[in-house]
Amino acid sequence: MMWSGSCRHRRSARSYLEYLQLNIHLSQKDITGTKPFIRNLHLTKCKNMEDNISVEIPLSVADSEHGALVVDKDLRKFAVKTIRDLGYDVPILKKSFPVLNMSCASCASSTQTTLENLKGVMNATVNYANATANVEYIPTLTNPSEFKSALQSIGYDLMIEDSEDAKDALEDLNAIRYKTLKRRTLSAVVLSVPLVAIEMIFMHLPYANYIMWALATPIVFVFGQQFFAGAWKQLKHRSANMDTLVAMSTGIAYLFSVFNILYPQFWTSRGIEPHVYFEAAGVVIAFILLGKMLEEKAKGNTSSAIKKLIGLQPKTVTIIHEG
Repeated sequence: MMWSGSCRHRRSARSYLEYLQLNIHLSQKDITGTKPFIRNLHLTKCKNMEDNISVEIPLSVADSEHGALVVDKDLRKFAVKTIRDLGYDVPILKKSFPVLNMSCASCASSTQTTLENLKGVMNATVNYANATANVEYIPTLTNPSEFKSALQSIGYDLMIEDSEDAKDALEDLNAIRYKTLKRRTLSAVVLSVPLVAIEMIFMHLPYANYIMWALATPIVFVFGQQFFAGAWKQLKHRSANMDTLVAMSTGIAYLFSVFNILYPQFWTSRGIEPHVYFEAAGVVIAFILLGKMLEEKAKGNTSSAIKKLIGLQPKTVTIIHEG
């Protein structure tokens, strides 16, 4: 015996209605039961699917030979709703995880997209302000370790441990990160000051270009190496973020300046005076590091204030009964 039904599902980005059909095959012996015995359950579009990407959604509180719904990936939420309307359930967990190494709003968007594309993830939202990812997922299909691996592959990280020791370790990690960032920022600023002074005031100093080259090199490739590392990881996944912008702008300015020092005749033969832009590369790195340091400091102060407020919460309550 077979029960079938159909419904319409409207997509906000489309001007037409999409027809979906849910087919449930029941066994003869359990037709009279309060909940039918599921032999085979599948959800399909009534029109041809362009992307035949499917996932299995496990069923709970149901006797089933297969115990899973094979469904087009785009229809996961609709499938879960349909199963629950039929009186069954799908086990779904919702958890929050701290996200590490995000540097801009684009990073939050990139991490959110990566999590949403994982098999078994029903919904994911990433908040850049508090560096937190809220994930709804089916625990039998995926787990936090897979979230962590996916984000690590694109240059980010996820704190999946929920113990007090893990929280203390996260605080220590943030403190170490701030100290490292502060050291890099101060070093970049110290080297940028003479770099700008030579370019703007002492441009006719002997070997000025070579001195600026020496000053700009550690700023770009030592104190700013995090931007190039992040941009490379984004490039491997055909994506881009703020690290990509910084790496491209400073890298091009640096390489162009090196070319002009080593091969000035390329421009002089054309009647053009070769210029160097080492100060641009160095100052951009220094200012962005300074902004990141101030941002990390503000986040730390906010987190500390919130913890103090939580500490004011009473741990015991006294109840007085009249009479």
